[in-house]
Amino acid sequence: MSIIFRSKNEVVYNELHQAILHGDYQPGERIVIDDVASQFGVSAIPIRESLRQLEADGFVEIVPYAGATVTEISAYSIFEVFALLETMEAICARSACQRMSDAEIARLDELVQQMDGCMDDPERWVELNKQFHLQICEYAHTVLIKEMMRKVLDHWDRLRTYYMKDVFVGRVEMAQVEHRQIVAAFYKRDVDLAESLLQTHNQNALTAYNSFLQADGHLKADASI
Repeated sequence: MSIIFRSKNEVVYNELHQAILHGDYQPGERIVIDDVASQFGVSAIPIRESLRQLEADGFVEIVPYAGATVTEISAYSIFEVFALLETMEAICARSACQRMSDAEIARLDELVQQMDGCMDDPERWVELNKQFHLQICEYAHTVLIKEMMRKVLDHWDRLRTYYMKDVFVGRVEMAQVEHRQIVAAFYKRDVDLAESLLQTHNQNALTAYNSFLQADGHLKADASI
C-alpha cells in the first residue's frame, strides 16, 4: 500500500480551500494568519504561501498592510462560469471522443450510474459530477484545460452553496439524462454529437439556474455575462 505524504503547505491550502467553498469562511471575512497558524499548529509561512495560492485561484484577496479576506461572491458570475465550462468542454469532448479507450468510456458510464444512486445526496452527487467532467478532460489529454476546469468547478460549487441549493436538487434528474446521452455519444465515437451534447448540457444548466436566480431576486431579468 502506497502512502501519500503532503507538505504543510498542501494541508493548509486544502483545509482553507474547503472551508471557503463550504462557507465556513464567509465572503468578505478576514483570514487572520496568526489565528490560522495556531489552529493548525504551524508557523505563519505555510499560511502565507497557502493564501497566495488561494489569491491566484480567485478565492482570497490580499491587500498590503490590511491582510487577506475571502473574495466577495456575486450571482452574476454564473454567466462567466458557464461560458468557461461550455468553451472548455467543447474542446475536451472532441479530443476525448477520438482518444478514449472503451475501458475509459465504461468508467464514465460507471460514474453516471453511481450518480444515479445518490441523487438524494447532493454533496456526493456534486463530487461525482466534478469527477465525471474532469475525467473527460483527462481522457482528452488536455492537461491545462483540466486544471482550469477544476478551478472553475470550484467557483461553481461556491455559487451553488450560497445561492442554489434548492433548485440544484430539481436540476439533477435532467442532468443525469444528459450525462447518459453524452456517454452514449462517446460509445458511438460521434465527435460532433458529443461536443453538441456537452454544450447543450451547460446551456440547459445555465438556463435553469438563471431562471431560479431571477425568480429569487438575485439577478435582473435581462442579466447576462
